[in-house]
Amino acid sequence: MLDIKQIYNFEWKFLGVILLISGIGILTIFSATYGFAPHSTPYYQKQLYWIAIGLIFLFLAATIDYHTIIKNAYVIYAVTIILLIVVLIKGRTGLGAQRWLSLGLFSFQPSELAKIAIIVLLARYFSDKKVKSGLGIKDLILPAFLLLIPVGLILKQPDLGTALLLSFIFLMIILLAGIRMKTILTTLFVCILTIPFIAHFFWGMLKGYQKNRILAFFDPEMDPQGIGYHIIQSKIAIGSGGLFGKGLLQGTQNKLKFIPEKHTDFIFSVFAEEWGFIGAFILLTIYLVLILWGITIAYKAKDREGALLAAGVVCMLSFYLIVNVGMTAGIMPVVGIPLPLMSYGGTSIITTMVALGLLINVKMRRLLLFY
Repeated sequence: MLDIKQIYNFEWKFLGVILLISGIGILTIFSATYGFAPHSTPYYQKQLYWIAIGLIFLFLAATIDYHTIIKNAYVIYAVTIILLIVVLIKGRTGLGAQRWLSLGLFSFQPSELAKIAIIVLLARYFSDKKVKSGLGIKDLILPAFLLLIPVGLILKQPDLGTALLLSFIFLMIILLAGIRMKTILTTLFVCILTIPFIAHFFWGMLKGYQKNRILAFFDPEMDPQGIGYHIIQSKIAIGSGGLFGKGLLQGTQNKLKFIPEKHTDFIFSVFAEEWGFIGAFILLTIYLVLILWGITIAYKAKDREGALLAAGVVCMLSFYLIVNVGMTAGIMPVVGIPLPLMSYGGTSIITTMVALGLLINVKMRRLLLFY
């Protein structure tokens, strides 16, 4: 239940930063799809609708006590696993991947829900697991198994980016939860010994286009008109923006349709071409403010549940930002990771808003907790 104290503690400035990034995203989507004649509502208008819906979910995520959410972590996890299985059986296929469940007027990606489910699940598990000397290997077996189930199902879709994100969140949370140095060293030793086997298994699970993306990362010039096209054109767009950019709707790489997936995965390329180094620097600074705000909330949380929950959300946002900007700049493989709050996509926007709502939730209840 929301009372006047919670409204007072609400992070209104934090919400302002969220709306600022979302507004920049709508403007960039408008520019990226300008001149495109869709058969339905323009993408930037759809994005506006999704942001409005996302804000409703943000307030809901901020209103429900996060302790209640964490108590139901295993239920949320179970529902997510069921949905991931259903999508492999009856899911809609698009762009070579079977990731969507059709729900009448719109489609839904269960893999997006998996991000929130894993964060909440790990916050629940490690908040209950208070080991003074640090977590040992035995303490990690169950959460690792619970992680591998959704990761395996998501890789089957296939969705390499989300699978990597879940693994990254897991690694960061176990480090923050406290792990013995002996466990870290043992795990590293085992990983080094098993790298050839894991790499062979992992490579065998990848689809052809995913393998090509990895090969293109190492040498995009090997096939500039094929597997290297995405990275090369994205780097040209970012570089051609110069210091101050070419201006809104003036990006030649954008207007001539050289940039692939320019309103989703490569939206940063469109923005950098139009607003240049200065614009990109300002945008990344705004993102940094958002992430540092989240780190502060996690650091000041009054209980272990809140700290791990907030830390998981910060890890998710950081991974999104680093990998998306990195792949558009050619310093990371293309894995289909959206730029949070900017890339077009309904489920992605709602998931990000829910995650940010959980961050606000932890902050709002910091002064309401008594020990």
